[in-house]
Amino acid sequence: MRFSSVISGLAALALTSLASAADRTTAIYIQPVSLSPAAPAPLAEIRYDPAVAASSAEVLSYEAPEIPDNARLVRIGVYNPSANRWESSTSVASVENFSKGYSPTLILSVDQKGDVISAALRGVRIDAGQTRDFGPQALVLVTEPGKQPELNKPIVLSPEGKNVVEEERSFLQKYWWLIGIVVLMTMTGGGGEQGK
Repeated sequence: MRFSSVISGLAALALTSLASAADRTTAIYIQPVSLSPAAPAPLAEIRYDPAVAASSAEVLSYEAPEIPDNARLVRIGVYNPSANRWESSTSVASVENFSKGYSPTLILSVDQKGDVISAALRGVRIDAGQTRDFGPQALVLVTEPGKQPELNKPIVLSPEGKNVVEEERSFLQKYWWLIGIVVLMTMTGGGGEQGK
């Protein structure tokens, strides 16, 4: 009995370590869009598991941004401060997403390996009567391979490498057999009784 409880405890420990190893953490940065742009500042840190549905994303830290009064737009994305470059594609959002009555929702698009492709922000209007969760939310969208085209028969090329176009057939060439059936039925069909 003791041996089985030790084994089950080790198995549970191994499963939790595997589950936590799949979690990834990324930092989202914000930069006001203006004539003299400031350096991007950290906005939030998000932990997510790309193998699980979008509801598994969690906001670990969030700092309300200090946006200058003259800025109307902000740039959101994953930024590498040591390389001074954006690591993902960025999106532009209005500063109204941070105004009173709105809760920011951070949206990460990741590939199937879990690498961040892009980051976006959307302000969701808060209805105090419906929810008590006013903090920032996170949503992770995992990309899927697109649908492949269904191809018809292959293209036939002539010896010169040009497209071979089939000749258009006339009405008689297409429907000769139907015309033959109609003529045959007309000739062999019995007539009604003519003289009574």
